[in-house]
Amino acid sequence: MTTTYDPLDPRYGDEDDLRAELTRVYDLCNGCRLCFKFCDAFPRLFELVDRTDDQDAARLTPAEQDDVVDRCFNCKLCYVNCPYVPGQHEWNLDFPRLMLRAKQVQHDTRRRRAVRAMATDQFLGRTDLVGKVATKASRVVNRTTQRPGSLSRTLMEKTVGIASQRVLPPYAKQRFSTWFARRAHLRFAKRQGRVALFPTCLVEYQNPDIGKDMVKVLERNGVECTLPAGQVCCGAPWLHAGDVANFRKQAAKNVEVLAKAVRDGNDVVVPQPTCSYVLKQDYQDHVPGPDADLVAAHTYDVAEYLVRLHRGDGTSLDTQFTGDVPAAVTYHAPCHLRAQNIGLRSRDLLKLTGTRVTVVAECSGIDGTWGYRAENYESSRAVAGKMRTAMEKASNDTIVGDCALANTGIVQETGKEPVHPLQFLARAYGIAEEKS
Repeated sequence: MTTTYDPLDPRYGDEDDLRAELTRVYDLCNGCRLCFKFCDAFPRLFELVDRTDDQDAARLTPAEQDDVVDRCFNCKLCYVNCPYVPGQHEWNLDFPRLMLRAKQVQHDTRRRRAVRAMATDQFLGRTDLVGKVATKASRVVNRTTQRPGSLSRTLMEKTVGIASQRVLPPYAKQRFSTWFARRAHLRFAKRQGRVALFPTCLVEYQNPDIGKDMVKVLERNGVECTLPAGQVCCGAPWLHAGDVANFRKQAAKNVEVLAKAVRDGNDVVVPQPTCSYVLKQDYQDHVPGPDADLVAAHTYDVAEYLVRLHRGDGTSLDTQFTGDVPAAVTYHAPCHLRAQNIGLRSRDLLKLTGTRVTVVAECSGIDGTWGYRAENYESSRAVAGKMRTAMEKASNDTIVGDCALANTGIVQETGKEPVHPLQFLARAYGIAEEKS
């Protein structure tokens, strides 16, 4: 048995070794049961152990162990909640990283991998390829994908495994990078910072309006923005599917590009929490070295960066909000942002505008791409039930959310279209909305 979270350790992919480590961790989690509320993985684990005569996790079969793995969508909140994490306790327990290890072994051995499941991995993983094609034919693609339950969506479920009833974000006519290249560049009387934007595939192909408002808000506050060429998707869909080889290829490309940008004097700013988590944490595990460390040390969620500017020594944030500010908003705190342990910086920005903020810290059930898969659809909707109830109780007309993926879950559950915190801030400044 090897307690390792290093994917480069030669024992990391050994299945027998993994099984022993799963038994160790499942036994510890069963004895604690502090994380019963986060996802289906823990209730299922406790149910399986309770079925045994002596509540011994060692009696679980490999199939039962894998059943727990399949129910984990890697929100990472159990790590935040766990009192036994590495560096704080001798038990050295990191459940989310163990699940990633198990998913890699499953992928490498192709265990229980149906043809459609592998097709889903390819479709969700090749975000740049799909995005480039889909934006060029956005009208046709959106007409095909934007009606949940339609014949085209049913065929899509049967072929690539994306749930036919799941609300999907539309593709933009113009990519964010195209807009950025054509825009007028500003001269700053007082420059407060320089950032390299990592817009993510979600902003590049599907939500460029978020990127436009991000740039305008940053520039209003004296931050010079650049968009380094050569970036690709952060690779999270590959990692979460266990395809570490493809993830490392993506990671290596981004690390090379972003490390150069940092050495040129830029911080890295990211508008999507799953992607900022990957740059801060997962790249150091999978493509370790000075460049990955440098990128991680200089990467910020965009709200985190702006609050840092607001509270900095010699820097400040423009707090003259003369635009549209609703009296009250509901702010959804995504799992992958809370897992970064940086505080609720988007909430802090919203409060500066004078609006009253109700925080909903319940999972949307999307979690990267887990909730898009047909086999997870019903479980995903069940997970999102707490979020829906909390938002209905708040009963605000405006919902704000950092994560474009989670926001599709909010649309699914409430019928309301959330806005990104930087979009909210732009309207509060009086910056006109620029639709793609």
